[in-house]
Amino acid sequence: MMSVFQKTLVRATETRSFHIERNPSIGWQIRTLANDRVSHQQERTEWHRVERDLARFAREIEELRREGWRDA
Repeated sequence: MMSVFQKTLVRATETRSFHIERNPSIGWQIRTLANDRVSHQQERTEWHRVERDLARFAREIEELRREGWRDA
């Protein structure tokens, strides 16, 4: 799999990670992790849906940063 997007934020002992990976056999795999556990996972076959996920990740990351989270 090829990484399209990856960002991890930390606050004290907590982590939040956002991943989008390209998988030639299924399309794209979208994952969100909280403290190294998968909290959301989705497979996409259409790029416009991946773009929506990227926009959602950007909003969530910005909100976490406002709450004091920092890039790992």
